[in-house]
Amino acid sequence: MIDPYWTVIPVMLVHYYSTHPLAQYQWWRSRIVTLLTWAWSVRLIHNYFRREKWQWGAREDWRFTDLSHRYGRHWWWASFFAIYVPQQVFLIGLSLPFYVIHSVNQPLSMWDLVAIVVCVSGIVTAYIADTQLYNFVSRKNKEVPILDKGLWYYSRHPNYFGEQVWWWGMAVFAWNLGHGWAFIGALANTMCLAYVTKLVEDRMLKQDSRAEAFRLYQKTTSLWIPWFKSSPLGLKSKDA
Repeated sequence: MIDPYWTVIPVMLVHYYSTHPLAQYQWWRSRIVTLLTWAWSVRLIHNYFRREKWQWGAREDWRFTDLSHRYGRHWWWASFFAIYVPQQVFLIGLSLPFYVIHSVNQPLSMWDLVAIVVCVSGIVTAYIADTQLYNFVSRKNKEVPILDKGLWYYSRHPNYFGEQVWWWGMAVFAWNLGHGWAFIGALANTMCLAYVTKLVEDRMLKQDSRAEAFRLYQKTTSLWIPWFKSSPLGLKSKDA
């Protein structure tokens, strides 16, 4: 339930802030941010249902399952404090730029354009990466253990990179309005995705059919930021 919930709350918050009686904002900036937030949400919702074969809550996320096994009989209360409560705080923190945008009435500037480009780049990157991953998983080709094509050729987690870029773009809006402290939400999101990335990579290394190929992939491919491949031979010579 967390994934669909996550996609809806930011949209609700941006509308809450924009319609609040005490709100004051630049009209075009507000509309642009609202439209961008809807685009971000629709992309995530589409990806969730596509991944789940257009079913609602039919499959539990493997990370949630792993944590429940780790905590055992204590999971019922541990999940409440470790997963559900922090989600609320986390979402509010991420959405701080929405509050700033609807609290400051300042003319548009070039930095707004920069923020728009960053946000759109994040949405597009995440969409392309998730689509490539979906197509790869759908083929179920056991002869190809890992996805190493498209954006995944340049980054081990381009979908996470795109998601981070989106939130950092929102933070640029807030920074431009004199509230750089709103970066705290994007920073927290990056830290969270760093942990999630570790979980994903640890899981890949535990799969015998993928472990060897993934170790090589780790040595040659950037973690998040898309970049050119490095040579595994070069790495070996440095370690020698």
